[in-house]
Amino acid sequence: MTTLIGEGDVLLDITDGVADLRLNRPGSANGMTVGMLRSLYGALMACHREPGLRVLVIGGNGKHFSGGGDVRDFASHGEALPAYLREVTSWLQVSVSAMVRLPAPVIARVQGFAAGGGGFGLVCAADFVVAAESARFLPAATNVGMAPDAGATATLSRLVGLRQAMRIALTNPRLTAKEALELGIVSEVVPDAELHARTEELARTLAAGAPRAQAATKRLLWDGLGRSLEEVLPDEARTVSELSGTADAREGLAAVIEHRSPVFTGR
Repeated sequence: MTTLIGEGDVLLDITDGVADLRLNRPGSANGMTVGMLRSLYGALMACHREPGLRVLVIGGNGKHFSGGGDVRDFASHGEALPAYLREVTSWLQVSVSAMVRLPAPVIARVQGFAAGGGGFGLVCAADFVVAAESARFLPAATNVGMAPDAGATATLSRLVGLRQAMRIALTNPRLTAKEALELGIVSEVVPDAELHARTEELARTLAAGAPRAQAATKRLLWDGLGRSLEEVLPDEARTVSELSGTADAREGLAAVIEHRSPVFTGR
């Protein structure tokens, strides 16, 4: 069953451990407002509260994933815009953090434009990105006299390197899906007509995995961005030792020995 979050700006459906979260302001290219971002955070926290969640897919209804901030909404605040944007960016910050800290893997399903913090930033914060061939990626912030947000100043350079991050953030090229793939911003590119089917296939593959092992691996990779090798090694060793005592680890080992596919239960 699909749940309306807030005023229907975000739709959430959770079925058999797979959450489908859709930004739902297609008339404004899923442009971000305080209301939408509050709804996005609420939907993400609903995912955090779902004990059987295996994977989250984030997409946008309509032609675009998200065009970023709703510029008409921003402009309507006039001289009060700085105060309004403090609220906008606060909700965006906690939403990005909720994505990154969600134990389940997050897939961004991208069609049309992924621009600004609402689009490009969320893409950079996802664990997997499946893009349609016609998708386009654009930071766009400096084009309107602002700076990147949604954590993109940290995630983008780690995805593409400092030189490319500077080029992308300061000159705002309109990256094709193929260019974004070559740079490492997206995981894979598929024909437009196959976007939903391929994303669903990937979601099912992830949902069949060992959830505790996936959650631990996701945490180690994100935490590893800001740590030295010496800090990472003991955390890895401790995590592997803890996971080895789970039923899923025993099932995985038995499946290898018995030459069969494992059936993971999350225990």
